[in-house]
Order: sequence, then C-alpha cells, then structure tokens
Amino acid sequence: MHPSTGAAARRRAGGIVDRPAASYDFRRPLQLSREHSRVLQGVFDGFARQATTIFTSTLRTVCQVNLESVEQRTYAEYVESLGSMTYLTKFSAEPMPGLGVIELPLPAVMSCVDHMLGGPGATDQPQRVLTDIESVVVRGLVDRLLDGLRYGVSELVAIEPVATGVEYSPQFAQVASGNDVILAVTLTARINEQPHRLTVCLPFNGLLPHLTAAAAPAPVSNRERAERAAAAELLDRRLQDVPVDVAVRFRRTLLTPDAFASLRAGDVLRFGHPASAPLDVVVDEAVFAHATAGSTGATLAARIVSTPQELR
Repeated sequence: MHPSTGAAARRRAGGIVDRPAASYDFRRPLQLSREHSRVLQGVFDGFARQATTIFTSTLRTVCQVNLESVEQRTYAEYVESLGSMTYLTKFSAEPMPGLGVIELPLPAVMSCVDHMLGGPGATDQPQRVLTDIESVVVRGLVDRLLDGLRYGVSELVAIEPVATGVEYSPQFAQVASGNDVILAVTLTARINEQPHRLTVCLPFNGLLPHLTAAAAPAPVSNRERAERAAAAELLDRRLQDVPVDVAVRFRRTLLTPDAFASLRAGDVLRFGHPASAPLDVVVDEAVFAHATAGSTGATLAARIVSTPQELR
C-alpha cells in the first residue's frame, strides 16, 4: 500500500474527512462573519419591508420587495453584475465616508413612471434615457427609497442619504476604485407580478466598525467581568518579567564604501555623535531613553538622563 493511501485511510477511520483546499482571495482579506451576516440580514429585511410600503403607496398597486442576498464584493465585481444600461443613483451617506449606490433596472423605472402618470404599468417598456419630466417623477420615488434605507439601517448606523447624481452606464459611476471592497445588497421587487432586481451598494470599510459593535457579545456578568480583569492583571504582570535585549549606543554614522575598504588597524573613525550628546538606549531599534556612560564597580553601566519627550 502506498504510504499516502494508508494515511488517508487512517484519517477516514479516525473520523477526519479530507476536504479540498479553499482558495483565498487576497483582494478581500476581510470576510463577513456569521454574526455580521446575521446583523445585515435583519437590517436589510427591514429595508425590504420599507421598500414594499413605498412602492405600493407610490404606484398605487400591489408590490412586494424581498431580500435576496447580502454579499461582500469588490466594486469591479459589482459593476460587472449590472446591465450595460440601468438607472443608477449615487448618494452620500454621512457620517459614513464614501458614496453609495441604489440601482433600479430601466424596465422597472419605466413601469413605475407609467404607474405614477396614470398608466397600467405595462411590462413592455422602452430601454432609453429618461426625459426631464420622467426624471423628476422618478426622483421622488428614489428619494423615498433613500429615506426608507435611512430608516432601515438606523439600528446599525445613523446615516443621512442624499442623492448626488444619476448614471445610466455603470462603468461611468465611479463611486469607488475597482479593488475597493463594498457591500452588495440584492432585492427582488414584484410590480404587477413582474419581478425586477434592485441592488444597493455601500462602502464596506465604513460599515465595518458599526457591524463589529452591533455583533459584539452581550454584556457579561459581574463575576465574568472580575475574572477577565484578574486575567488581564496576571497577563500584565507576566509581561513585566519578560526579558528583552537592551543596547546603549552612539547615534548612527554614515560612511561611504570607500571608507570601509581602506580601513586599517589604528585608523580613527569620526562619529556623527556630538561629544555633549547622551547615548541612545534602544530596544528593537526603538529609542526609548538616553543615558551617559559610566561604571558601577568593575562593570560598565549607563545612567538614564532623559527621555526623547524630555529632550523636545
């Protein structure tokens, strides 16, 4: 039997299952944890309910919006997932940095315009840029959706979404660089039983601190808090006893390669260290104090005379 075959058999016998190696994408070092996904699902389920009410009341017809997915992607991947022509609204989300996007496919936008202007909202709609009047009509709907987004994510972070522009070609909506990590939210809106895909894009780095705070464990009991404090104190005491290498040395002196090549026994090197300046006390290349040279008995010693803060 081949040795590797025998090892695999022993692993299976011991209950260990061989699994293929999972690829790691270095463009996305931050991954959504289970806790983060749970928080985001709740947040955007709330936004989907808000959007259902907004579409139904604005179009005066039965509509339903459901959350499909919440994914972490790069901005380039998000743009590639959109159609070549769509209705894409850029918005700021203060106090979060960066810009967000709410995207509605043009057939859904045209159907909404038809409804709001008194039409039946037919499914056969033109694929074109909106006129000035249509743009004003749709802007009111988008503003209400942004307000619904503000309300939906309020339990996670308080934002004030404000529309900053509209693009029809996703490639021209430069709200982030291609490798920037974003949060892509996909929803399905049913208008007159016709499904349309809606997406929302938010900067991931702006959301991450709020996600971490929202997914933090519940407050601990007094006993657990005391145990953690005792463990932290013990760790601090142990760290105080860890030995480190300390060097007392002159400041660095720059020499050319010619000076090294011509060095002979008895040569004198001129240091770049002033005679009146103290020596550097260094740990791991970091200067944390200064000292003067001396001795204690038969042993060389250094007397601390100042710290870098005191010398400023």
